[in-house]
Amino acid sequence: MPPFDFNCPTRIVFGPGRVAELGALTAGLGVRRAMLVSDPGIIQAGHTGRCVELLGAAGIEALVFDGVQENPTTDNVERGVEVAKEYQPDVIVAVGGGSSMDCSKGINFVHSCGGRMQDYWGVGKATGPMLPMVAVPTTSGTGSEAQSFALISDATTHTKMACGDKRAAFRLAVLDPELTLTQPQRVTALTGVDALSHTVETLVTKKRNQVSMAFSREAWRLLSQGLPCVLEDPADRTARGWVQQGACLAGLAIENSMLGAAHALANPLTAVYGVVHGEAVGLMLSHVVRHNAASDEGCRIAYGELDDDLPGRLASITFQAGLAGRLGELGVERSRLPQLAADAARQWTGTFNPVEMGEDDYLRLYEAAF
Repeated sequence: MPPFDFNCPTRIVFGPGRVAELGALTAGLGVRRAMLVSDPGIIQAGHTGRCVELLGAAGIEALVFDGVQENPTTDNVERGVEVAKEYQPDVIVAVGGGSSMDCSKGINFVHSCGGRMQDYWGVGKATGPMLPMVAVPTTSGTGSEAQSFALISDATTHTKMACGDKRAAFRLAVLDPELTLTQPQRVTALTGVDALSHTVETLVTKKRNQVSMAFSREAWRLLSQGLPCVLEDPADRTARGWVQQGACLAGLAIENSMLGAAHALANPLTAVYGVVHGEAVGLMLSHVVRHNAASDEGCRIAYGELDDDLPGRLASITFQAGLAGRLGELGVERSRLPQLAADAARQWTGTFNPVEMGEDDYLRLYEAAF
């Protein structure tokens, strides 16, 4: 029984239509000046504007920062910090997917504690109190609303930096599955597969514990049932609720466990070839599951609790989602696999994989996926 120290600093409010309570819930934090962090697509869908109205009705002034891109970079953070320094908010509200939520955390680190984003690469690097934050997720994928980590890419080196500190956790997360109805089908697929990968990896990492495994198992139950239904019928509100809850619980699992080799393999594909994260990790996950199960009896047993043929189930969902099944389909060149393997071996998440991994192991998995 591995020891653990469980603390959930985020109040999670879930339910259809619950976004209507955003103003009152945020006002309950004792704040009056909000900086909303969002991206142009979410703004165009109308979600950001509605949040501004809800905050205004509760007496909270709001300014929107829309400089967020997919896989946010240090440049996005710096621009957000400039806005925050001028506006001086007393709360940051993230409206959107994982990119908006991670960028919000990055802005909060630098605005509250000074320096630059690279100073917070690692764990526990905050130097003082940080602004309270509120998350309004409009996708069901990263579970960032339940984590104290931000993934920010260095704009120069393209290295993904995991920046975590308990003070960076959201104080409040408002989960309204109706907000996910506006997602394009491909976004639903990519984020849903990403969330599935979180359940599978957190279940077996070296840092897993009784609490994290409970979140992992329930997240798998919700996601494995809900995601195929949503892919079949995007208007299925009940299934969307399952997927949104599952993604959040998987985020809690990450916070109390960690990720593994599938994410280590996915990150170089994104950095070098621009493969969207959900597609990259979804493609590599079944290969990692087979590798781990063949090498470790504990993994084999744990995976069996999820599904008798977990690799096959994962491949089936990925196929239904319309995602690539081979690296060659994504323009990856076989000659680049050794360099990708070297990059994967340097990824932080790989150190938590239950089976020790070296460059040769990563290369074999890339070759298997090619």
